[in-house]
Amino acid sequence: MISFDGAGNNALWERSRTLGKRVNAHFTYFLSCTLVIDRARAKTYQGPGQRPGKSNIGFAQTKEEALTRLDHVWNARQEGHEIASHTCGHFDGREWSKADWQQEMRSFRSLLGSAWVDLGAPDKEPAGWRDFVKNGIKGFRAPYLSTSDALTEAERDEGFTYDGSGISKGPMLPTRENGVLMFGLPLIPEGPERRNIIAMDYNLFIRHSAGVENPSRSAEFEERSYAAFRTAFDRQYAGDRIPLQLGFHFVEMNGGAYWRAMERLATEVCQMQDVACVTYGEAIRALGTRNAQNPSTL
Repeated sequence: MISFDGAGNNALWERSRTLGKRVNAHFTYFLSCTLVIDRARAKTYQGPGQRPGKSNIGFAQTKEEALTRLDHVWNARQEGHEIASHTCGHFDGREWSKADWQQEMRSFRSLLGSAWVDLGAPDKEPAGWRDFVKNGIKGFRAPYLSTSDALTEAERDEGFTYDGSGISKGPMLPTRENGVLMFGLPLIPEGPERRNIIAMDYNLFIRHSAGVENPSRSAEFEERSYAAFRTAFDRQYAGDRIPLQLGFHFVEMNGGAYWRAMERLATEVCQMQDVACVTYGEAIRALGTRNAQNPSTL
């Protein structure tokens, strides 16, 4: 299960969709809604406790950039990928109340639903777009993986059925909290000392270069990351076969090392016997079908 947070850079939208077609993989894109708002209209968004127009990840620079991104979102969905929510302004909601989370979730659906019209292109809005935004987005990942009871209560009441913000000691099946299925990115061994790390590109970036770009060691970081991903995959393929979750961002850190490692892994494993590279929604359906004890609760 490969997912992407933010889902901004249009070139990486194209690259990931091309990869999905080539290796028969479906991805989950946790979209940030400020990225479909052009900077000139930034103040139409206001996060909980924030001033209007503030976003930790910025906005689209132009209407054309935002419209291209919306087109990627819709076409990716048509290709079998999943669009999920990564809120809007990418704030740390660890201390937020349920009402704060609900404000942000409602902003996400409202701003995404009206995006084509707001960008001056109502004629380009696909038929079914607003129903998709209202009813077809079921997954959620909190920025900074900041979880709380207030978050899951808000998710339940706002129509989200699963959360991908957790961290687990290793690959684990989801659990249910407040009526929401909770998935966790696993800790996997990495590097010469085999120290555990969250299976996400940003965490590798921090470990490898303290969050400072070091493209001169890009090939080394790619190899370390690929080895960690493949070892974690092989352990499940030869063992319990619990779905392996890997998280990435639409940023090429350390010269693109982590995207290249992910692409190598997907190319090698996604078409292996008994392997499917799937969205969170597809995984939930598959796990429910295979769980003989209680499919409704996994």
